[in-house]
Amino acid sequence: GMGMQQQQQQPPAAAAAGGSAAAAAAAGKPGGSKGQQPGGKKKVLLREAGGEKWVDPSLNEWPENDFRIFVGDLGNEVTDDLLAKSFSKYSSFAKAKIVRDSRTKKSKGYGFVSFLDGNDFAKALREMNGKYIGNRPCKLSKSSWEERTVRKVNMREPQAKKQKR
Repeated sequence: GMGMQQQQQQPPAAAAAGGSAAAAAAAGKPGGSKGQQPGGKKKVLLREAGGEKWVDPSLNEWPENDFRIFVGDLGNEVTDDLLAKSFSKYSSFAKAKIVRDSRTKKSKGYGFVSFLDGNDFAKALREMNGKYIGNRPCKLSKSSWEERTVRKVNMREPQAKKQKR
């Protein structure tokens, strides 16, 4: 199951970085507390690559516990705006972002779309896969960012079995 999904997401470096960021975000979340810490400071999310950690402010722009779709096969003409317009018909659509090269600002050909509601996420995943965004049909898959909710669900199952005794 999970191994195959990793292969679909073209750049292995990006997939690996996304995975570790998700794991780091999940690990640094004691008991699923909200983003506000006692001091009222904004939560700082660290990303790690090649042994170096840096603060990635863009991670704070995303809603907490959102449902995120990886959108691949995008042409260079697709902007955050166009991506957002393509998914804005879903009422809980929250954010769309094209991943760009930090130096050249050129699109890397993929992006992410975020929903606050799991039903919209599932509908968008079903309805928008293969639809044209810009000049070519997009490829959608569940973002690996979502691994944290998968982990939560797996932890709940054993307890449910115990109650049936």
